Amino acid sequence: MKNYSDDGRQYHVGLKEGDIGKYVILPGDPKRCEKIAQYFDNPVLVADRREYVTYTGYVDGEKVSVTSTGIGGPSAAIAMEELVKCGAEVFIRVGTCGGMQLDIKGGDLVIATGAIRAEGTSKEYAPIEFPAVADFRIVNALVDAAENLGYTHHTGVVQCKDSFYGQHSPETKPVSYELQNKWEAWKRLGCLASEMESAALFVVASYLNVKVGSIFLTVANQEREKLSLENPVVHDTERAIKTAIEAIKILKG
Repeated sequence: MKNYSDDGRQYHVGLKEGDIGKYVILPGDPKRCEKIAQYFDNPVLVADRREYVTYTGYVDGEKVSVTSTGIGGPSAAIAMEELVKCGAEVFIRVGTCGGMQLDIKGGDLVIATGAIRAEGTSKEYAPIEFPAVADFRIVNALVDAAENLGYTHHTGVVQCKDSFYGQHSPETKPVSYELQNKWEAWKRLGCLASEMESAALFVVASYLNVKVGSIFLTVANQEREKLSLENPVVHDTERAIKTAIEAIKILKG
């Protein structure tokens, strides 16, 4: 495909080959990149364009990067496509989610083994019958890292959607019947949490033949709130970040 950039860099992320490492952490929020880069040795801001902010540094001598993706599958898919062209091979998404099963509380970590494709981006890459699954080596590394660090974590399938408010106020939407019925189905199937990017990332990674996994901070659990159960609200992503950094050390080792 023609690169529409006028300076030879990838059009959206503003990067060129050599700017990033083999391993890339993918938060959604651009402001989270600097926080993650603090765990690198000698981090350098290498690009800041649109929703895509990138720092590159080193973890135990391995060149690594962090690039924000913004919210949702479309911008996450763009980031992955262009980062792969710049040399990235292994991705770990670090984000936030809302718990769905009652044993998942705010502050817990969720590690995705697969994702429900209730979003639109992945459908432009693969038929709906194709599963959105994480790389098992990355899943295992994230689980080992969380255990090494002593963090409460849950491993399983997450749900991905395109509408934040379709999740949080489905009764107000014209298609409430579909949103609410499917939400109940996901819960009965044991889906752990809801977020917005992993399904697209998992499918795009399959297409590009690269590796990806996801770890999330659970911010809160609306199902616990409905039942008047304790429902702590936690926004600090530090434990998810530390787990991703530890997982990179395991993977590269």
